[in-house]
Amino acid sequence: MSLRVEHVAFGYADLPVLHDISFEVPEGDFLSLLGPNGSGKTTLLRLLDRILLPQQGTIILKGLPLHRISRREIARTIAYVPQDTAWVFPFSVLEVVLMGRSPYVGRSGFESQQDLHIAWEMMRLTHIEHLANKPITALSGGERQRVLIARALSQQPQVLLLDEPNAHLDISHQLEIFQILREQNSRNGLTIISVSHDLNLAAAFSRRIMLLRPCDDSEGVGGATIFSLGTPEEVLTESNIEHVYRTPVLVDRHPRSTSLRISLLPSPQTAGEHAMRPRTEARSRE
Repeated sequence: MSLRVEHVAFGYADLPVLHDISFEVPEGDFLSLLGPNGSGKTTLLRLLDRILLPQQGTIILKGLPLHRISRREIARTIAYVPQDTAWVFPFSVLEVVLMGRSPYVGRSGFESQQDLHIAWEMMRLTHIEHLANKPITALSGGERQRVLIARALSQQPQVLLLDEPNAHLDISHQLEIFQILREQNSRNGLTIISVSHDLNLAAAFSRRIMLLRPCDDSEGVGGATIFSLGTPEEVLTESNIEHVYRTPVLVDRHPRSTSLRISLLPSPQTAGEHAMRPRTEARSRE
C-alpha cells in the first residue's frame, strides 16, 4: 500500500497554503513533516485524510484517486490524530476509543466482543486502561492525547496521520508515545506520517523527513513547497535548518545514541542578555 501526492495545491480564500506538492510514501515508512509555523503541515495531513480536497493535483491511495474512495474505506485504511479535540459530551475513555471501531460496526450499530477486545488492547498499549471509565472531559491534555492515539490505533489502519502527537505530553510520555509508534511501524508495518516541531524527536524516530518552506513574495509563488525530502542525515543539516527556520543551529551526534542532535545557537546579543540577567535580578532583590 503506497500513498502518492501529485502536484497538489491548496489555499484558504485568498491565502495560498501549499504549492505544487509531490511525494510518495511507501508502505512501512515513518515520515515526519517539519517546517516553521504557516508552512501547511496540518493542512497537508487534512488533505491526506480527505478532510480537505486539493484545489489542484491528485492524491493516490491504493492506485485510486482519494476522492473516488468511500469515506468508510478511507477510515479503514487511514487514521488521523489531531492536536486536540473539543469535547462537550462527557464520553468515557472506553467509549471514545471504541469510536475507532465505527468503520467496522455492522448494521446493528453495536460493537462486537472483538471490537471491545481491540479497544482494551489499544488502551493497554497506550497505558490508559486505568482511565477507561473516566469522562474524557475530566482528563488532562496529555491524557486526552493518548486517548486519541488509542482511538486511532483501534481503527487498525494501514496509515496513521498524527498532528503533533507529542503536544501536551511531558518528556517521559513523549518518548513513550514515539517508542510505541516506532514499534507499530517496525513490527506491524504501520505507515506513519507525523507533524512535529521537535526536530530532535523527528531525527531520532523517523525513517524520512520532509522539510516544508513557505515561499516569500519575491519568488512569485504562493504557499509552501517541499524544501528537502530524505533521510534525517540528508535533510537536517545546519544549512537547511538555518535557511528554512532563519535560526542558526549546531547539528552533531548525541553522545549516547546514533541519532542526530540539533542544538540552538543563541545570538551574541541573546547570550549577553542571559549573562546580565542574574546581576539585574540580584540588584532588584537588594
